[in-house]
Amino acid sequence: MNLKLELLLRSVEVVSYIPGRVRLRSRKLVGNGKLEMEIKRQLGAFVEIESVDTSTVTGSILITYTPEILRHNADLLRAEKYIISHAKVK
Repeated sequence: MNLKLELLLRSVEVVSYIPGRVRLRSRKLVGNGKLEMEIKRQLGAFVEIESVDTSTVTGSILITYTPEILRHNADLLRAEKYIISHAKVK
């Protein structure tokens, strides 16, 4: 898996997962506009990801995608599997 993507995933809480919609939470994101921009830049670089919505108030990261498209990228497929195994709500 892409090292930056792996580091991001290991630094957040996987709040919920349904195919095509993932919600993550990071305490480090609260009040941190610089981190918010970096997360949007990194995740937004993947053409397979449709949208990345963040909140520096709650520390929430909402990622939406089409599963069939995302799964063509090996790094994102591994990331999705990690998310599924760590999601609090499925």
